[in-house]
Amino acid sequence: MKTDLTGQVAIVTGGAQGIGFAIARTLTARGARVIVWDRDLSPLEGSFFTPAGTAVVDVASWPAVEAAFNAAVAEFGQVDIAVNNAGINGPIKPSWEYPLEDWDRVIAIDMTAVFYLSRLAASHMRERRYGRIITVASIAGKEGVQNLCAYSAAKAGVIGFAKALAKEVCDAGVTVNCIAPAMTETKLLEGMTAEHIRNMSAKIPMGRLVQPDEIAEMAAWIASPACSFTTGFVFDVTGGRATY
Repeated sequence: MKTDLTGQVAIVTGGAQGIGFAIARTLTARGARVIVWDRDLSPLEGSFFTPAGTAVVDVASWPAVEAAFNAAVAEFGQVDIAVNNAGINGPIKPSWEYPLEDWDRVIAIDMTAVFYLSRLAASHMRERRYGRIITVASIAGKEGVQNLCAYSAAKAGVIGFAKALAKEVCDAGVTVNCIAPAMTETKLLEGMTAEHIRNMSAKIPMGRLVQPDEIAEMAAWIASPACSFTTGFVFDVTGGRATY
């Protein structure tokens, strides 16, 4: 079965909760050995899910990412799948009021961190002549969302980066794709205003928020050998909001 991931090793950033947790659990169910990276692994306690490996990693730090990646290869022998999921929303403010330090932090975690892991994964996967690099972007990266300037910019940035990287590694059996969900029902909603959630929900024709498991199922297919001829693409999980 081409969606079987038995024997493959995956890294999922931000995998201790939310979308990342759902992806890590689903890849494991498909047979992959999953290494969860997160700045806080405590949400895994009592979750009834035990990944093959874990590491506390600051994904915005190149030395930390490099060390953790090398440790994963040393322990598991290979990395077949890299899922860039870790991210933050940042404050909800108009651009002219957006704090400079928050801009830097959102760009570092949501975009630069994607470059860090992808850079390492691409080199490793090219040598092995196989690999899957997946980035959880956002519909905000395609449309732009008012009062989320840094988040929108970062997500647009990783989409552009994925398209470029995909062309660089497509001759080596490595695919690079993005997933662009609409607003997802996770704990990140706790940091948003009710008005913002209503506004974003109203844009989804299906009339509900995305569930993490729906994104995870898409990720599992993209990560599998079944997704063999699609690269540099953005897979929408938006309930009909994006039709392009």
